[in-house]
Amino acid sequence: MNPFETLRFAFGGLAANKVRSALTMLGVLIGVAAVIVLLAVGNGSSQAVKDSIEKLGTNALTVSSGGGFGGARSSGATATKPLTVEDARALADPASAPHVESVAPETTTSQTALYEGTSHTVSQVVGTYPAYFKASNSKVAKGDYFSADDVLGSRKVAVIGSTTATDVFGTVDPVGKKMTLGGTPFTVVGVLATKGGTGFQDPDDVVVAPLPTVQNAFTGFGSIGQILVEAKSADATTPAQNEITTVLMSRHGIKDPNALDFRVSSQASLLTTQADTNKTFTVLLGAVAAISLLVGGIGITNIMLVTVTERTREIGIRKAIGAPRGVILGQFLAESTLLSLIGGGLGVAAGLIGSHFTIVGIKPVIIPESVVGAFAIAVAIGLFFGGYPANRAASLRPIEALRHE
Repeated sequence: MNPFETLRFAFGGLAANKVRSALTMLGVLIGVAAVIVLLAVGNGSSQAVKDSIEKLGTNALTVSSGGGFGGARSSGATATKPLTVEDARALADPASAPHVESVAPETTTSQTALYEGTSHTVSQVVGTYPAYFKASNSKVAKGDYFSADDVLGSRKVAVIGSTTATDVFGTVDPVGKKMTLGGTPFTVVGVLATKGGTGFQDPDDVVVAPLPTVQNAFTGFGSIGQILVEAKSADATTPAQNEITTVLMSRHGIKDPNALDFRVSSQASLLTTQADTNKTFTVLLGAVAAISLLVGGIGITNIMLVTVTERTREIGIRKAIGAPRGVILGQFLAESTLLSLIGGGLGVAAGLIGSHFTIVGIKPVIIPESVVGAFAIAVAIGLFFGGYPANRAASLRPIEALRHE
């Protein structure tokens, strides 16, 4: 029997039980599509976070409380001292930190914005200094930034993100309008240019206001959340990071560099941490999807065993008239491989289509290797899981097969 006849017999065997064959292929289809889509979601999440970090600004450094990237605290560390506005002022001293261009202390909260009956919960209300806009690469598209005088006067003015502008003001130009934020009236002086993002948090859903105004209205005049520092250039980020560490160690009374109660994060450290986290996340998603592909392979074994049992007399007749063992083996292997081949092909199509939709706020980014790999593994699974039933069929003795009822 030549390969063409083997394929013809295999197609005939599958066509004789259309529903059963379709359900078996559905298992492989779901497995392959799950591998492609879930790996694309993991890759899309990684890309979204990477884009968000890069949009922070090329020279930006973030100082926050607690040990971490800047050095884990040892058991002998003193109690953590929260960051304060005075820490930020010390970092802005050019004598102590000559590589620092500007410093912006930040405090963040979440409040409900209200304008003429329209209400919207703003995920980020940031209280800061005007230096925040340059350090975080936030540019105004309409109106203007608030000024240092606004900070000194604790004026109730705000610059809002494009999402906040749309959700609160609709088609109305928000510049010059008053909105109520957490019960406090704020005058909108500017609207930020859209940054865009596909992650879990929308970077354009933000209200930026003078630090003392936000502290007075919402957070109180205690510690601050973090300090955003802009280095003088991309090459100056490392010396600026060292200067920040030295200044804050002095202010917090820390002698041991391994017992820091703060961390200084550059883009490089954030990207490295993000890459490690997303690699683990993507591998986990791929493992979950691979299990469904394995279940599809077990389904092929089950169906092929049933097929061999049902066609035992046919196998006996063919062996009795001289069909060699290799022909029987090849026929059933061809059937199992066709099941995985067709199911895998349809799974690739479903995965590519599914990856065009936004999933839980994440735009999937297809990994080409996952498409080729999932299809190849599906075909290999067909061969592997079809091997046992095919070998069982080929090993049947003709006389026993003919006696089978």
